[in-house]
Amino acid sequence: MTIPLFTVDAFTPHPFAGNPAAVCPLDRARDDDWLQRVAAEMNLSETAFLLPENAGYRLRWFTPAVEVDLCGHATLASAHVLWQTGRVANGKCIRFFTRSGTLTAEQNGDWIELDFPALPVTACEAPADLASSLGVRLAAVGRSRMDYLCEVIDEETLRGMTPDMTRLRAVQVRGVIVTCKSRQSEYDFLSRFFAPATGVDEDPVTGSSHCSLGPYWAAKLGKSRLCGYQASRRGGIVRVHVQSDRVRLGGQAVTVLRGELDA
Repeated sequence: MTIPLFTVDAFTPHPFAGNPAAVCPLDRARDDDWLQRVAAEMNLSETAFLLPENAGYRLRWFTPAVEVDLCGHATLASAHVLWQTGRVANGKCIRFFTRSGTLTAEQNGDWIELDFPALPVTACEAPADLASSLGVRLAAVGRSRMDYLCEVIDEETLRGMTPDMTRLRAVQVRGVIVTCKSRQSEYDFLSRFFAPATGVDEDPVTGSSHCSLGPYWAAKLGKSRLCGYQASRRGGIVRVHVQSDRVRLGGQAVTVLRGELDA
């Protein structure tokens, strides 16, 4: 029996940029061990599994090592696949049932908009070894329910970081967001995201981190609509609209591989 499998580059309109996710539409439920082994085989930061449920889809996300509670780029990739393959009609809103509640995806021209929960950050003391693990001086530190958020002074500091992943892996958190204000007029802020504890040293473009970055920079800059650039080697653009306890994330996507899984 074969199962369709797609690789989609998310938060970019160009192949081989943004963040690649594997998307696996299922016709029946599979056990967790099988899902985790497929994700390990794909060896991407996330593999998304879709199963029709009620008027939408049950959506689960796995890194090569663990299942995660929230993932933006693989949700964007999943919506892209559902519309592109005709599983959902163009223009129809998609409802995803996830470990983080019901999420939605809508088309807006060439962009896809996701409705996600806001993950606000509360200022805190940096845990032991966080700054030294990142190898930079931190201007501010906060914590959401998932991640630490660290602001650095400028773009050069952000881009030049080479964290010690072995030491960072010991920090008890899903991941670490590092951010700074952008000096480029087309972006409001820049970021990078490190999650070695979940098997992803540096994520190329992280939708879920923008659930914290959006409220953080909205408060600092006094605006609810922002545009962020994740300054990884691949790079990607995320539009953010903060709406009370929700965040709308906008991005583009392109399919780079279509195949079948023999399993």
